[in-house]
Amino acid sequence: MNPIAVIVLLAGGWVVAGISAASENGERPVRPDILVDDFERDSYAPWVAEGEAFGPGPAPGTLPRQMEVTGYHGRRLVNSYYGGDSTVGMLTSPPFTIERRYLAFLIGGGGYPEETYMELLVDGKSVRRATGPNTAPGGSEELDWAVWDVHEFEGRTAVLRIVDRRTGGWGHINVDYIFQTDRNPLEQLKPLETTVQSRYLLLPVAGEGPRTHCRILLGDRVLRYFDIQIAADDSDVRFWAAIDLRDYRGQTVRWEIRPRSARVLVEKRLRQSDAPIWPENLYREAYRPQFHFSPRVGWTNDPNGLVYYDGEYHLFFQHNPFGIQWGNMTWGHAVSRDLVHWEEIGDAILPDERGTIFSGSAVVDLSNTSGLGRPDQPPLCAFYTAAGGHSYQPCPFTQCIAYSLDHGRTWSKYPGNPVVDFIADENRDPKVFWHEASRRWIMVLYVRRDAFSIFSSPNLKEWTLESEAAFPTAHECPELFPLAVEGEPNEVHWILWTASGNHLIGRFDGRRFTAESDVLRSEWGKNCYAGQTWNNAPGGRRVFIGWMNSDGSAYPGMPFNQQMTVPRELTLRRTPEGLRLFARPIQELESLRAKSARFQGVALGNDSPSQSWPVGDLLDIRLAVQNRSAEQIILEVKGVRLSWSPVRGELECLDRRITDLPRDRPLHLRLLVDRTSLEIFALDGSYVMSFCWPFGPKPGQFTITARGGDAVIESLEIHELRSIWENITRQGEQEKPGG
Repeated sequence: MNPIAVIVLLAGGWVVAGISAASENGERPVRPDILVDDFERDSYAPWVAEGEAFGPGPAPGTLPRQMEVTGYHGRRLVNSYYGGDSTVGMLTSPPFTIERRYLAFLIGGGGYPEETYMELLVDGKSVRRATGPNTAPGGSEELDWAVWDVHEFEGRTAVLRIVDRRTGGWGHINVDYIFQTDRNPLEQLKPLETTVQSRYLLLPVAGEGPRTHCRILLGDRVLRYFDIQIAADDSDVRFWAAIDLRDYRGQTVRWEIRPRSARVLVEKRLRQSDAPIWPENLYREAYRPQFHFSPRVGWTNDPNGLVYYDGEYHLFFQHNPFGIQWGNMTWGHAVSRDLVHWEEIGDAILPDERGTIFSGSAVVDLSNTSGLGRPDQPPLCAFYTAAGGHSYQPCPFTQCIAYSLDHGRTWSKYPGNPVVDFIADENRDPKVFWHEASRRWIMVLYVRRDAFSIFSSPNLKEWTLESEAAFPTAHECPELFPLAVEGEPNEVHWILWTASGNHLIGRFDGRRFTAESDVLRSEWGKNCYAGQTWNNAPGGRRVFIGWMNSDGSAYPGMPFNQQMTVPRELTLRRTPEGLRLFARPIQELESLRAKSARFQGVALGNDSPSQSWPVGDLLDIRLAVQNRSAEQIILEVKGVRLSWSPVRGELECLDRRITDLPRDRPLHLRLLVDRTSLEIFALDGSYVMSFCWPFGPKPGQFTITARGGDAVIESLEIHELRSIWENITRQGEQEKPGG
């Protein structure tokens, strides 16, 4: 950190103790700040710790069973909550010389002057003392600025002592970022204001660290609000968050920042620009999926608003534009003409006073039943949950509409929102579609576990509750859609779906869903959740995409987090067990093939138990294996192992298992391998296993081994694929013909 910048930027929200209101001494220039300690290390040394309260070293934020600690600088701080409030201890600094007029620091925790405090000792005598603010139950673990005027001690040697002698409630003290300065903090007590000179305000996002809550206001109107982990220096930047304020150029906006101590960092790191700052190697990063959709930057989860209109497939998605963890839910937006190549066109629906923007769906109102369109332009209507519990002014969860008259490039929120008021709990995730037989719009809504509510409307704005569909294991993200039995176009059934991929097959009459099956599975892997299907897809196709939910370990150091599955075409087929749903990768994926190899009749057995082939980093592998007498057949793709036990009818991969495969049939598999994922489709999509895995960009081997007997590879196709981002510019846009 530039210490001179800190003097200027410690401009708001100081809690000032024991300082004079006199102006600065004008006889000498302001000298650079001197850092006493920022505690950004594993050990307290050269400070001396006594007792147990301060633990082995500076704390990495909040400690176990402690309320969230905020307002500290960087990644570590002094926190005497090790072992809870019952422990005691003391921390003593090495001697230092007082060389500036003020000693400033962050402090929080207990407010007991004789039990929880930091003091300054000069010649062994306590001359200044400060505490945290808390003495009553509740309170806050936020650190705030305190300042001592120490001009009379300049040139003398001093020691700091941080003390925790209290064993009851608020029996701890938090301290961070101690420095000496010549600036008079009283003159810096003013809110942060920014005159908007460019289209974007930019803030750097770190991969981890304390959260800062920001509100940007014009007068009393809140323009944007968000939580962000601000990167203190450029070495820690994952990406730059862009706040589009094009409509407010020339106007001065005001910031409200919590904790107040973070104002320093906001003002120091804030930039303005007429273009976003994208990562240097955008879409070509080592752990960027190359044929699965991921956002340019930020966290993503549920796909939302899937709809086809006028040659474009729209993919909206839950997006955090301000971090690589979940939060600040916004609808991101991408479009495609082939379901393979995607162009991200910016965030579509932003949080407002009703809440952040949770999941939902979208429709084309071709007949303008809503009245939101024009004679020459039917509206695209998006239905989303306004997550009031995540607003700056908490309120209930409700269902709302946003609409677009320019093919989804800009969006307006319906003035009559909400269209479905609060019902219960966190009612959310409206799935809306047109039901031709009843000539009405249908909404399926999650209201409580094990059931979905079904509503109808003539105009998308006024909704009537029709029924409740019982669904054991149901939880959030409902989906309801028709499918004809393959080869029987007049035999139509309905699929009621929940976030996990569990589903029911049944009938729907426009009011009530009647199940004709038990709860069925669609996913046997670890990483597929909250998927939905495209409304209005050409040719009556039912195309699904899901969120590959994971802990994020497949994307080390990346400016984004999480990805989607490949789009999958769903079909309904008759099987010996009854009607079943099948999922196959869309045929359009074949357009990515760059190099192919095909093999047939390859024997596996005692004489040649293994066969191996070199492979690249992006793969589409199709395989049919006939077992003769082997007890186990092992497939290994770039270090990840799949195990087939023909006698037991089991297929296992990465601790997930399919247990009811037919024992008397060849095993047909299709494997999709990207840099960060593996998708397995068994028996033509009767079973699907989805996994996130950090393969990275390295080539590898594909190996098949038969153990305990013989088998034969009836057919094997290995297709190496091209990246879907080949024609994407550094700005994240499709290259134009001739450009």
